[in-house]
Amino acid sequence: MEILEIINRVAGKIAPGRPPSFAEAHVMKALEEIGLQGSVGRLKLSKDLHLGEGEIRTLVKHLKNEELVDVSKSGISLSARGRRLLSRLRDFVSEQLEIPPTPLTVGPFNIAVRVTGMKDSIRHGLEQRDAAIIAGAKGATTLVFTKNKLIMPGTGEDVSENSSSALSSLSRLNLNEGDVIIIGSADEKPKAELGAKMAALELLKTKTRTFRKNPQHS
Repeated sequence: MEILEIINRVAGKIAPGRPPSFAEAHVMKALEEIGLQGSVGRLKLSKDLHLGEGEIRTLVKHLKNEELVDVSKSGISLSARGRRLLSRLRDFVSEQLEIPPTPLTVGPFNIAVRVTGMKDSIRHGLEQRDAAIIAGAKGATTLVFTKNKLIMPGTGEDVSENSSSALSSLSRLNLNEGDVIIIGSADEKPKAELGAKMAALELLKTKTRTFRKNPQHS
């Protein structure tokens, strides 16, 4: 999947020395924030992403190397290529939604995203949980939306009846049959955001790996 390859390159090492201290989730959030604000300065982007100014300079340099942003005196803005990438990403991963704590979540701050039509790429949700933890979250809850129910992958348990408040909150993600919901949970909102994004990207990677192994069935 080209969008994953580009995001991975931005988050990767492009010169001798230490690898960047930011991850793919930071790249995704940077694209979202720049797209939302139209034009943003490095200091504001540093605060939005909770990264140091040196890290932001490196991130912007990597984004520019991929021709995803334009940098001028007025600030950093998405290029035409950057807007296309963000639009393509939105075809797969929704904008984030903050939801209140529920019996399904594992932290006081909870950020949910919808990953479109990925039901068949989910196993038990452990990969998403681990990806969220690596990003600094306490964990991630993965659910499948099918037949107007929230199903726990792996067990097949219908959690809709016991979590009606969660279903009500998550309905704002405009769920469709076969969508996957990932909820990143943490003690701080920024870490919950990064956890949800990293887990969503991990699911897209799973889909890509499956396609490469079995292209005739994907």
